[in-house]
Amino acid sequence: MKTIDNNFGLLRTKTIIAILDGDTDFGEFKVESIDDIIKISLPYLNGPDLCEISTNFGLPVAYKWSGGAKSRWEYLDNLLKFCIDNNRVSDLLSFLFSKEQFANKLRGCTPKDIDYAHKRIISTIIDQINGVLYFSGFELVIVDGRFVIDKKGETVKIVAPSVKKIDRSYIVGLSDRAMKDVTDGFFDSAITKSRTLLEEVFCYVIEKKGEQPSESGDVGKLYNQVKTLYNMHQNKDIDKRINGLLSGLEKILTAISEMRNKGSDSHGVGTKRINIAEHHARLFVNSAMTMADFVLSVSEKNHKGE
Repeated sequence: MKTIDNNFGLLRTKTIIAILDGDTDFGEFKVESIDDIIKISLPYLNGPDLCEISTNFGLPVAYKWSGGAKSRWEYLDNLLKFCIDNNRVSDLLSFLFSKEQFANKLRGCTPKDIDYAHKRIISTIIDQINGVLYFSGFELVIVDGRFVIDKKGETVKIVAPSVKKIDRSYIVGLSDRAMKDVTDGFFDSAITKSRTLLEEVFCYVIEKKGEQPSESGDVGKLYNQVKTLYNMHQNKDIDKRINGLLSGLEKILTAISEMRNKGSDSHGVGTKRINIAEHHARLFVNSAMTMADFVLSVSEKNHKGE
């Protein structure tokens, strides 16, 4: 297996940006529940929309209503560059392609038609983007729930983005962004961030031990690596209540991993998809933050003793 280099700069063309901001459509189709024709395109993003999205992703931009505003292409290109520099392009694409973004476009459709229309549109959009990328020798694919740009036809595994330093402020920052997603109603995105937080913390503490994180993309396997490297297996000599807490943390990890696979925004739609309530999303975000903080604490204590 190999780690994927960052090739997201290939998306920074006017043709692809016109697809991502909803300017370009690829035909139309109808569903039974509404009379309107549905265009095969991403939702149209105007200037204020793009400024709001940029700000939410950590690039503050204010739309100039009195004149002097940038073109929509410039706003999205600047956001793409920012996300490339900060390893957040997959998060951005997950947001732009998420079902919640289609609320207005698919308004009035039945749940069944929403699922069908969303899946059809996203599948076509990815195919069209790959048509633009074809002669570069690369393609946009989803690997272990994350968007990547890789050479055509290769089966790869992705490792969580390398982060130079993870501390409590980083954990709190990502958790805050996940909780904002919950507040804004983007429950799937919140769970994606919860899983990403755990994956990045696990990879970080594994690398602190001089080891290579598992490239399987399986957060459970990463945690098993952490347990082995930091001797976190349950110990009969430790108070049974502590062992009970460790067991509980592992159950939290299993639940987050399974929800991420069946209910999050990175795996499209299907019969196994789970409807997530707000209080469940909050529980997942808070649980992921607690476990990430615990594992980081174990690592810090271990390295202080070296």
